[in-house]
Parts: sequence; C-alpha cells; structure tokens
Amino acid sequence: MQARVKWIEGLTFLGESASGHQVLMDGNSGDKAPSPMEMVLMAAGSCSAIDVVSILQKGRYSVTDCEVKLTSERREDAPRIFTHINLHFVVTGNGLKDSAVSRAVDLSAEKYCSVALMLGKAVDITHSYEVIEG
Repeated sequence: MQARVKWIEGLTFLGESASGHQVLMDGNSGDKAPSPMEMVLMAAGSCSAIDVVSILQKGRYSVTDCEVKLTSERREDAPRIFTHINLHFVVTGNGLKDSAVSRAVDLSAEKYCSVALMLGKAVDITHSYEVIEG
C-alpha cells in the first residue's frame, strides 16, 4: 500500500491514496479539515464499523443503520498520543439479536479491525454497543 501527502498552505495538507482518493488534513486544530489525529480516530471507527456491518450481513441480519460514537483521551504533553479510545456502536435493524451484535463487535475488536488492533498495541481500546429495533 502506498500514499502521498502534499503540503497545500500553512499547516494544511492533501493526502492521496494509491487508489486516487483524496482527503484534506489540517494541523491547525482542524481549522480547515480534520487533524491527523482526528483522522486516526475516524479510521478506527470506520474500520471496525465495516467489520460489524459485514459480519451481521453475512449472518443474514437486516442492518438499517450503524453509527460508531468515538471518545478518546490524549496525553497532555507531547507527543499527544491517545491513551484511551472507546468505540460505542449504535446498530439499528430489524430482528437484530443482541448476541449477534455483541459477537460482531467482539470479532472486529479481537480479530478483524486492522486499525484498532494496531492502535491497541499502544492505546487502551474499549468497545460498547446498543441495539435499536427498526
């Protein structure tokens, strides 16, 4: 996998993936775009959400919505790395079983989510979920 990051102005940079997708990032506390640390947090949430939805769909569950609410804590001093991240899944669907959602979240956390598993080497990562019928 390859990517590049190009300086635009100030502390704003444009990231481009090998597949040609682009994303703007801003080091000025997210003034113009998400900061790199916000991107890392969102990457963990999206990677894990992809797993959860995919696992539930493969189990033939009807998922109508999935949202991951991410909360984090960071060190006060540089480097301002994450010390804790919680991924809270809100999964909506018809006839979703609590046990199926729990299993999907656990599988993502323990086996499939590359981003969270990599971050978990240095960060305390927790997961929680709720199931909404509809």
